[in-house]
Amino acid sequence: MYYLGLDIGSSSIKAALVDIITGKSIGVVHEPEKEMGMLSVKNGWAEQNPDDWWQHICNAILKLKKKYAISKTEIKGIGISYQMHGLVVVDNNGQPLRDAIIWCDSRAVEIGNEAFQTIGEEKCISHVLNSPANFTASKLKWVKDNEPELYAKTYKFMLPGDYIAYKFSNKINTTISGLSEGIFWDFKNDTIAEFLLDYYKIDKNKIPAIVDTFGLQSVVDKNGASQSGLAEGTPIMYRAGDQPNNALTLNVFNPGEVAATGGTSGVFYAVTDNLSGKESTRVNNFAHVNYTKLEPRIGKLLNINGAGIQYRWLLNNLDVSSYEQMNNLASEIPVGSEGVCILPFGNGAERMLNNIDLGTSLFNINLNNHHKGHLCRAALEGIAFSFVYGMEILISDGIKPKVIRTGNDNLFRSEIFATTVATLIGQEIEIYNTTGAIGAARAAGISNEGFAKHGKMIMDNDYIKTIVPSNNKKPYLKAYNCWTKELKNKLQQ
Repeated sequence: MYYLGLDIGSSSIKAALVDIITGKSIGVVHEPEKEMGMLSVKNGWAEQNPDDWWQHICNAILKLKKKYAISKTEIKGIGISYQMHGLVVVDNNGQPLRDAIIWCDSRAVEIGNEAFQTIGEEKCISHVLNSPANFTASKLKWVKDNEPELYAKTYKFMLPGDYIAYKFSNKINTTISGLSEGIFWDFKNDTIAEFLLDYYKIDKNKIPAIVDTFGLQSVVDKNGASQSGLAEGTPIMYRAGDQPNNALTLNVFNPGEVAATGGTSGVFYAVTDNLSGKESTRVNNFAHVNYTKLEPRIGKLLNINGAGIQYRWLLNNLDVSSYEQMNNLASEIPVGSEGVCILPFGNGAERMLNNIDLGTSLFNINLNNHHKGHLCRAALEGIAFSFVYGMEILISDGIKPKVIRTGNDNLFRSEIFATTVATLIGQEIEIYNTTGAIGAARAAGISNEGFAKHGKMIMDNDYIKTIVPSNNKKPYLKAYNCWTKELKNKLQQ
């Protein structure tokens, strides 16, 4: 018997099957074969048709069943992970009224910034732990202001994962964790943030019913079964945004535990029981998947746009054939890259730098002595230093890191990158071979089996190795101090 996990990204849908007893991954498939498209009618806009997600999910389920000879009756529960901060609006027949406004759409930035100033920073920080910024509530306000006839027809709004659960079950609901990522949740009063709804003049009745993150949320109905190929009555048992789900996938639930991601962009997602919003303009704060009023668990999310994309740019523009070759070249250069320094912030405005678009900068090249090996090492170190800089922000916001866990992502496969981060933060980094879809599948069983068994499944099936800090921190610290000096000088220009 198996659990099904779905991970709804903006580029693809991933679907995974895991064995209910052992948690072992049976297989993972991607749909579509090529990346999903994105509609951008205006600069800064990003939309997708939510029914495209559903079609790709149905195709992925069919592919899984065929590839692994699984019958629909063998799938006993569904877990859903999804791209955060999206907006789907539907009419009273459950039909989408427009394309979904997804996470990377920036049309509502000024709406959120104005709300932050008008409502007051102190009230926003103490109640919703964030600026309304460009999150789902502000996107819904944009629809209200710019598409009033469409807004008038809106019965409910949903997050991407809510919409997929609805397509399976014909039931519209959401979670506290989901509402918090849209900045709809008042942590101080432990209820919907009515003061923000009142300010935006958004009807409270458009918010879906709230269900627990773990447990029976709904079941696949006759229509959902017909389209998806699952059995009617299959329970939906879990739902969360991609970053909280990534933390769950890595067994990150308790204060001091940190999940790291080192893909195109980088993320630290640190769990705390502290409702501090001190760094709310640079760090996002959401209800973690195991949040309760009595035992608050907040996920502090720090994003680094200029991460793996910097290393990929070098791959595409240096005379090298692979990341492996780049890593080998970098390993021949000592710590500190013999003075070469790269600021890797060339992928748009960096929230942790107060939304400054700093760009990528290269410093201290000696044309006689330095070569592409120095560039490769300096890039890995520069990206690692940006992670360390981000962790310093999290620490200033009350995080006390005890353990860092990460998937086997491109950057963390590099010994140079991982050791640099571990040494400067002073924490071991545990590496796991897993995906968000596998985590979502296992999470379908948490309400029955508990967190302890979930953690054991991760250790038994996914653990690869632990990166330990270097015994000689001095050269790393010297290089980091040079990097931060260049960063400060650049920020002052």
